[in-house]
Amino acid sequence: MSTLSYPIVNALGGLENPNAETEAAGQLQQTGEELVIDARALAEAKASGLTAVNITLGYTLGDLPPYEHTLRELDVWDGIIAAQPDELVKVLAASDIRRAHDEGRVGVIYGFQNGVAVGEDPARIGERVGLFAERGVRVVQLTYNQANHLGDGSMAPENRGLSGFGREVVAALNEHRLMVDLSHSGERTCLEAARISRQPVSINHTGCRALADLPRNKTDEELRLVAERGGFVGIYFMPFLTLSGHARAADVVEHIVHAVDVCGEDAVGIGTDGPVTAIDDLDAYRARLAEHVAERARAGVGAAGERADTLPFVIDLRGVDQFRELIRLLERRGFTEQRIAKIMGGNFIDYAERIWP
Repeated sequence: MSTLSYPIVNALGGLENPNAETEAAGQLQQTGEELVIDARALAEAKASGLTAVNITLGYTLGDLPPYEHTLRELDVWDGIIAAQPDELVKVLAASDIRRAHDEGRVGVIYGFQNGVAVGEDPARIGERVGLFAERGVRVVQLTYNQANHLGDGSMAPENRGLSGFGREVVAALNEHRLMVDLSHSGERTCLEAARISRQPVSINHTGCRALADLPRNKTDEELRLVAERGGFVGIYFMPFLTLSGHARAADVVEHIVHAVDVCGEDAVGIGTDGPVTAIDDLDAYRARLAEHVAERARAGVGAAGERADTLPFVIDLRGVDQFRELIRLLERRGFTEQRIAKIMGGNFIDYAERIWP
């Protein structure tokens, strides 16, 4: 159970154990990879102080049928949560996050990292979005790195912004009170969506391009617009925080500080883009990483800054102590406990109250 007095909310992360055998019970097929939600992962998530996490389910990339695959994964996650009611809470409202904190459980927020599961028929957008909302989805990211029929992702060279179809999807997400997440989006896609959305939007996992000029990071204009319209920005624990790709905990702090300077202390949080459980055998992982990066490049879904020698996490901000270590570093930087509590979870909860029914 958390010993922290305030909630920790990861605006994009995971609950898997990356060390578990794929044959273990409770495995979940996700875009061609096996994620194992096991006793170790859940115990370490709770020990870390984690209150709630926006997990990625449904179609993100690959050759799977987007809509059908997404429905299957909704079934799988419903089963995982139903089988462990003492450990997990399905988050449908901000009050569920507070309840998870009070009861020492972990809240699971259903989110997409690609909006293509809505299909391509404009007449069925509202129906599909409504179904996802009924099934408990609460976050929909419009694009992954590449372009889709909603708009351009961060690696689409044309930077064309939202399509007409994408504008209709934003309207449907507003109608059904789902978060419009602009992580991975191209700059024009982000700015246009933030301007046309009737409700505040989010960038749940990103860095600041002013500190590291890479496409996966957001410009000050994007960050400021999202914040000014009542939205939320989560800073990730990813290699894109530095041009070298070898990000450290100090870099996470610098990006949080910059985001607070641009957005204000009421709009910034964390979205680590990883699980709590750390990889045990880093040497073996590094040996596999080159092929994983190459596969993403061949599939056209990689991002500038991904290389065989860049780990997709911050090496000194991993494992059960990652949130407490970040808190210590923010304290050393002079942040008050009140400001830290906002960044570690309070701001996401406040944002969720503005969006979810």
